[in-house]
Amino acid sequence: MNTAEVVKKLIPLLGGVENIASATHCATRLRLVLHDDTKGDKVAIDRLDSVKGCFANAGQFQIIFGTGLVNEIYDEFIKETDIEQRSKSEVNSIASQKQNIIQRCATL
Repeated sequence: MNTAEVVKKLIPLLGGVENIASATHCATRLRLVLHDDTKGDKVAIDRLDSVKGCFANAGQFQIIFGTGLVNEIYDEFIKETDIEQRSKSEVNSIASQKQNIIQRCATL
């Protein structure tokens, strides 16, 4: 499956474009902040070709693609969703707003 196909299948499994608050990536993972994490279908996302796993942590929904591939997926994801590109620190800041006060203090 090519990256465009993966992204087109991924978006509805995240609750659609309207559920995606922001996106970035690190060396291996697509890192997303969703408005409603419960709309992210982890089981279905895990079954997509090229996905090596996914989980929610610290207000972020992270999908593991691996080194190199994640860059291509991210570029296609931004193109398909028209979401503003963000740095990892910007996404971390947005994600922290979803955490309760105790969680936010623990990350300081």
